[in-house]
Amino acid sequence: MTKIAMIGAGSVVFTQTLVMDLIASGLSELEVALMAPSTRNTGPLKEYFDRVKEHNDLDIEVTVTTDRREALRGADFVIATFNIGGLRATELDYEIPMRYGVDQCIGDTLAPGGIFRGLRSIPVALELAADMRELCPNALLLNYVNPMAIVAWAFDRGGVEVVGLCHGVQVSLDLVASYLQIPKAEIDYVSAGINHMAWFLKLEHRGR
Repeated sequence: MTKIAMIGAGSVVFTQTLVMDLIASGLSELEVALMAPSTRNTGPLKEYFDRVKEHNDLDIEVTVTTDRREALRGADFVIATFNIGGLRATELDYEIPMRYGVDQCIGDTLAPGGIFRGLRSIPVALELAADMRELCPNALLLNYVNPMAIVAWAFDRGGVEVVGLCHGVQVSLDLVASYLQIPKAEIDYVSAGINHMAWFLKLEHRGR
C-alpha cells in the first residue's frame, strides 16, 4: 500500500481538493495520513473521505493524527502544506510593509512578506527533513509551502529529495482556454519561471 503523509493538512479546501485529485488519478491501495496541530478540520475531512470511499468502493485508508512522526513513519511520499503562524501572520506580512509604502501582491513569495514567511517556515522545514531522514528516508517530498524557492532550498539543504509544486500554471491555462473557447486538452504549452512569476513560452493549438 502506498502511503502519503500530508503535513499541515488543516486547510479544508486545499486538502479536500488534493486528496480527491489523488483518488481521481487512479491510485489504488492508498493510505493518506492527515497531520495537523489539531483535529478541528482533519476530523471532518476524514469523515468526508470515508463517505467517498464507501460510495465508490475504493481501496483507500485515511487516518488523522497530530503527531508528525507518526504520519511520516513508512511514508512513500510526503506533501508539505503547512502555514506557520496561520492567517494572522500572513495578514501581518502584508499589513506591516504597507504602512511604509511597500505594496506587495499577496506577500508570500518575495519582498518583506516573503522573507518573514520564509524565516517562520525554514526551521519547520528543517525539522521535517530531519524526521524524514529517520522515518522515511526514501520518500519524495512534494512542497506546496510558500515562499516556494526559499522553502524548497531549505528542504534540499535538509537532505531530502524535494519537488516544488503550485497550481498557478494549471489555473492560468484554464483561464487562457476559457478566453479562447478552446478545450485545454487541445493546447500544447511550455511554461517557465519561478513560483508566482511564471508564464507560457509556448502556447499552441493544433500547431498554431
